[in-house]
Amino acid sequence: MADRRIFSGIQPTGELHLGNWVGAVRNWVDLAQGNECIYCIVDYHALTLHRSGDELRADSRAMAKSLLAAGVDPEACTLFLQSDVPEHVELAWILATVAPMGELNRMTQYKDKVGRGLTPDLGLFAYPVLQAADILLYKAEAVPVGEDQVQHLELTREVARRFNNLYGDVFPEPEVLLTEVPRVSGLDGKGKMSKSAGNHLPLFTDAADTAKRVGAAVTDPARVRRDDPGDPDNCNLWPLHRAFLDEEARAPLAAGCRSAEIGCVQCKGALVEGLEASLAPMRDAHASLDDDSVDGVLEAGAAAARETAGEVIDEVRSVTGLGRG
Repeated sequence: MADRRIFSGIQPTGELHLGNWVGAVRNWVDLAQGNECIYCIVDYHALTLHRSGDELRADSRAMAKSLLAAGVDPEACTLFLQSDVPEHVELAWILATVAPMGELNRMTQYKDKVGRGLTPDLGLFAYPVLQAADILLYKAEAVPVGEDQVQHLELTREVARRFNNLYGDVFPEPEVLLTEVPRVSGLDGKGKMSKSAGNHLPLFTDAADTAKRVGAAVTDPARVRRDDPGDPDNCNLWPLHRAFLDEEARAPLAAGCRSAEIGCVQCKGALVEGLEASLAPMRDAHASLDDDSVDGVLEAGAAAARETAGEVIDEVRSVTGLGRG
């Protein structure tokens, strides 16, 4: 996986939670070693949530601060705010002219979001086209995503293919890079971990709150009593055990669960210890960052991103016949 150009984006939802870290950001940190990584806080996308301007700006800065505290190193990658590079929306319109309506109509995330009450407007419907533009604007060769975004990546590949068929070989078709734990369930056992569902674990909360939230989390539904045998693979928390405990620590927990020699309380206690070992340094880093330093990172990242984006847009304008040439 070395020496590839990699792009990924994240919605500015404020501070990170554990699902963001396990499902995406930890992979961002790892991939930055040996690859050219471009990471973006997608505030254009966030307009589909219809927040106030002040709220969106605050959430965007909070997300940037969270990413830096979580280990995203601006010396090893490019980190910027999407709206600081307007070429994203220019390319989105150009790609909209080749994006297949049939594929957009089949986007399950659009249907899910409308089902949850979001306004079914054009922005929400065309969200995957802007996402394709985000990726193709940097000619990314690979994109790390959770499993819920695989359909969008397939659309990106199709859009690149259609554009190339019309105008020549301009864009690579990016590969999907799934994380080791591509989907993190909510602590309530109901769907994906998310802030809006209130089933999340904030990444920078204190140790007591972490222990409280994990202690109340749903586990294997078959373990009604302490002496019921369980199956770690049916446990809502086991993916987090895999993410934060090594095999040597997990093996006795799995065996004890299956034999009913240990209960969920002990398993949760081990998980809390593993979480705290990883999260405490991030919490300290988060507390040490100020707004000026965060803004400086975003400004430098935007300048680097605009340089690449400008070159690609010039190429796209040339092959499509836009402008006076």
